[in-house]
Amino acid sequence: MVARAAFIVKQRRTRERAASPLETEGCLGAGSVVASWACLQGEQAVSKILHSADDEQLPLRRGSGYPKPYDGPCAEREKRALGDAFGLTDYGVNLVTLPPGAWSSQRHWHSAEDELVFVLEGEPTLVTDEGRRRMRAGMCAGFPKGEANGHHLVNETGALVVYLEVGSRRADDDVDYPDIDMRVAARCRGGVFTRKDGTPYDV
Repeated sequence: MVARAAFIVKQRRTRERAASPLETEGCLGAGSVVASWACLQGEQAVSKILHSADDEQLPLRRGSGYPKPYDGPCAEREKRALGDAFGLTDYGVNLVTLPPGAWSSQRHWHSAEDELVFVLEGEPTLVTDEGRRRMRAGMCAGFPKGEANGHHLVNETGALVVYLEVGSRRADDDVDYPDIDMRVAARCRGGVFTRKDGTPYDV
């Protein structure tokens, strides 16, 4: 079972110095992240490390917010916003868990948001316009903005699926759902789900 990434905020300060080869190599290793980050940032650096995905810094969000009946397949999906814990604003990072039978979303594409997923655990099925492909831990998939290729992940196995979801936070991003009568305009400016003719749903 892949260890799920970790999380709580700690502050550490260090004197400015050159990174040793060991620390430089360790930037990619879980054990040396604190030392490497502080060294690279200098004396006033403040390091943030998440120690547990269950930490109160990362509130759990379950479900999708989709209007009925489109919310059903994603009702058991769980997300924790890792990027929000660090105050990131240019892009978001979510730790997502799909129980057996759950979907990541309705199949969709973004007008102005690049999106990438990286599988940490389990074997989700990626569904796109090209068809279906089983993914495994260590595999990733990317979806460039503006490409009208609806995509989502579906957990068709009996085990949990856990993955990282990364996307830009463009205020002008519109989302289209090719399989259903739904869209959302200006998602990051408080856009709401509507039918494709613009009439709203009662969520």
